[in-house]
Amino acid sequence: MSQSTVTLSANGKRLACLAGHKNLLEVFEHHDVQVEYQCREGYCGSCRMRLVSGEVTYSEKPLAFLLEGDVLPCCCLPVGDVELEF
Repeated sequence: MSQSTVTLSANGKRLACLAGHKNLLEVFEHHDVQVEYQCREGYCGSCRMRLVSGEVTYSEKPLAFLLEGDVLPCCCLPVGDVELEF
């Protein structure tokens, strides 16, 4: 089973992202990490966070406005290991 690691820059906590996870929001929920979200579809942008390092891929292009370095965990998955700040 493919796996990558999501590191939270604020506390250094490392979360396993397993092949069965559909997006980063599911990874956070699996590890009981509280993340603000509303739509779960990339429309509202309320789950927006900063990608410190690594790369993500989107299942569909999000409609919410994103600044350079921002990601929406509700509709993306890491490509390898990533570090996030939120």
